[in-house]
Amino acid sequence: MTVSIPKYTFAGSGLLDVLSPKIATQLQFDYFCRMQLDFSLQQINDIAHRLISHWETPRTVALSGGMGAGKTTLVHALCEALSVKGAVGSPTFSIINEYVSEGQPVFHIDCYRLKDEEEAIDAGVEECLYSGSWCFVEWPEKIPHLLPPGVETLQLTLVDGNTRRLNLNSGFNL
Repeated sequence: MTVSIPKYTFAGSGLLDVLSPKIATQLQFDYFCRMQLDFSLQQINDIAHRLISHWETPRTVALSGGMGAGKTTLVHALCEALSVKGAVGSPTFSIINEYVSEGQPVFHIDCYRLKDEEEAIDAGVEECLYSGSWCFVEWPEKIPHLLPPGVETLQLTLVDGNTRRLNLNSGFNL
C-alpha cells in the first residue's frame, strides 16, 4: 500500500505505520490521505476492524459504489467491529436504521431511494449526520450538500465475484 501526501510519498505495510505521531509532528500542514486496498469477502471483518481502529472516534463515513459493490456488507462488518448488538440490515426502505454500540447510537443511512436533499432532511438524515455518533451513509452522492466537513469517504468497486477494491479518502488536519 502506498500513502500519498502532497510532496511526500511513503510506502508501508499499513496506514497506521505511516501516520505515526512523530511524522504528524514533523508535517505541520494540512494533508489529504488516500489508501487503496483490494480484499476478499473473507477479509471484510479484518478490514472493518482496521478502519474502526484507524478512525478511533465516531464520525460520518460515506460509502459509494455501484449496486453489489459491498457497501451494506461493509457497514455490517463495521457495525460488528463496533460491537453493535442485534441485527444489522439494509435501510433501503426505512432510509435510516439506528443501532446501539456501548450505549451510543450508530446510524446506517441509505440514500438510494431519496429524490433530493429536502427529502433527506424530512427523513431526519441531517440530524444523524451531525449527531456526533457513528454514521454510515450509502449513496452519499444523493446528499452532497448535507454531508458534514471532514466526512470520511470510502469508494467500493467490484473487482470480481469475491474481490472488492476499497479507496479511502481521509482528511487529516494537523
